[in-house]
Amino acid sequence: QVQLQESGPGLVKPSQTLSLTCTVPGASITMTNYYWSWIRHPPGKGLEWMGGITYSGSILYGPSLKSRTSISRDTSKNQFTLQLSSVTPEDTAVYYCAGGSDWFTNWGQGTQVTVSS
Repeated sequence: QVQLQESGPGLVKPSQTLSLTCTVPGASITMTNYYWSWIRHPPGKGLEWMGGITYSGSILYGPSLKSRTSISRDTSKNQFTLQLSSVTPEDTAVYYCAGGSDWFTNWGQGTQVTVSS
């Protein structure tokens, strides 16, 4: 089982950029055929896949947030990151990183991010 841990600020001001990092101890994010995702869960709504990055560094984005989302990785730190620009209170959610042998095999515990001035 792969462990994942999200980290980042819990409060972001409107119009700023939300930045989160996912650390993956015990597994290499470059392991062949491993895939890594960002998912969010806004209050009162369903889960939303924001995008992900493959073991080879290919990046895919979900359609609804594609214009504001950037996903990257730092292989030296075995981390992958999420940036969401121009946030509004509608971006308030629990943000999860997930991944492993497919996009959703293992999940982090999630981190609450609130967008508020």
